[in-house]
Amino acid sequence: MANTSYQWHPADEKRPLTVVRSVRNFVDRFANGSPARLALIVFALVVLLFTGLLSLPVAAQDGQVTEFHDALFTAVSAVCVTGLTTVSTALHWTFFGQLIILVGIFVGGLGILTLASLMALMVSKRLGVRGKLIAQEAMNAGRLGEVGTLLRIVITTSVCIELVLALVLAPRFMILGESFPTAIWHALFYSISSFNNAGFTPHSNGVVPYENDLWVLVPLMVGGFIGSLGFPVMMVFLSVGFRVRQWNLHTKLTVQVSLILLVAGAVLWGALEWTNPATIGGMSVGDKVIHAVFASVMTRSLGFNLVDMNLMHAPTMLLTDALMFAGGGSASTAGGIKVTTLAVMFLAIVAEARGDNDVKVYGRTIPQGTMRVAISVIMMGATFVLLATGTLLAISNQSLDRVLFEVISAFATVGLSTGLSAELPPAGVYVLSVLMFAGRVGSITLAAALALRQRRQLFHYPEERPIIG
Repeated sequence: MANTSYQWHPADEKRPLTVVRSVRNFVDRFANGSPARLALIVFALVVLLFTGLLSLPVAAQDGQVTEFHDALFTAVSAVCVTGLTTVSTALHWTFFGQLIILVGIFVGGLGILTLASLMALMVSKRLGVRGKLIAQEAMNAGRLGEVGTLLRIVITTSVCIELVLALVLAPRFMILGESFPTAIWHALFYSISSFNNAGFTPHSNGVVPYENDLWVLVPLMVGGFIGSLGFPVMMVFLSVGFRVRQWNLHTKLTVQVSLILLVAGAVLWGALEWTNPATIGGMSVGDKVIHAVFASVMTRSLGFNLVDMNLMHAPTMLLTDALMFAGGGSASTAGGIKVTTLAVMFLAIVAEARGDNDVKVYGRTIPQGTMRVAISVIMMGATFVLLATGTLLAISNQSLDRVLFEVISAFATVGLSTGLSAELPPAGVYVLSVLMFAGRVGSITLAAALALRQRRQLFHYPEERPIIG
């Protein structure tokens, strides 16, 4: 009889190392050859991982497996820091489920390009030149050598800000009667959710019970606004502080436009809802102002709400749609087309109206390539919204205002809702899931990819200007 027992060979000891080395080389080649594609794949894998975890019976209060479309939607909403839900975060999920959601929010808040860069660093132990260029584009790093350091700063900054917010909120929850462990958990949940502009809440009735409590509302607004500025802006703050003259152009535009939208949004929202008895019409002047400012911050991607979105006037819903679509800063935890995109297009319109050849601001000229990227991001966002709105209108048979509101909230990863997400059939849930994913990774990846793809032209056609307008 033949001897089938295993015979050890010295080469067997090297096989695991060979496999690891092969994986590292593959990831390194992929990161350098197509960083944007790597980023998309990493984000998709993260979503699938959290979907699987939320599908476990231990994640649901009833001990049953959560339906796939609900688990997927929640995972996408968490990782894409949106906040839309099809099931109640407080009532459906156990502590384990809520913890998975919170981890998903934190991971997703770091950003798609940051995650891709971290994966390349962890697996291949190095970040190639092209991979560094993508990370540099995402974080506005000055030199390629700074990228590894900036990645650590991004994570450290996120954790520090979230801890400070939690330390502020925890005492208030304890004063309101919550036990120490519950208060700490809720404080951590709200701090991570607010800084990452996610809009998830561990309470079944959200933040409505705290509508007059500035101790709770102010930290939520501050955390959300800081998160919406973006990591490149926060790094400038860390390096030069608030010496405005030393800020780079990106920081100046982001802060200026964010403040303009914040003030304008609060004034317009307050004016439109001032006499609406279903929202803030019966409140005191002070409470009306608080609600207006809170609503303006929330529409910029944070997603908490103090009033029922269905009860707002139609012009207020349209204003909210516009603010949600604008979103926050680039490479931030906020969504939308980004405020710098809006600023570049506005400046281009002003330059065209004046007859200027160059688009100039703060003593700098904005390159033509940047304007092409801005146009691409706006058109891509509008196309996503148009297609998704048409699809959901056919699926749900709901009114246009509710569908458009939910679609823009999903694409801009805001999380404000008219309740439509929970009413949709699985087909509609999948549409919104794809939209949230596209909204979180689409514009960022497209901008980074376009910035690094410069085709070499050997010839130039004669110019001919078509009639515009």
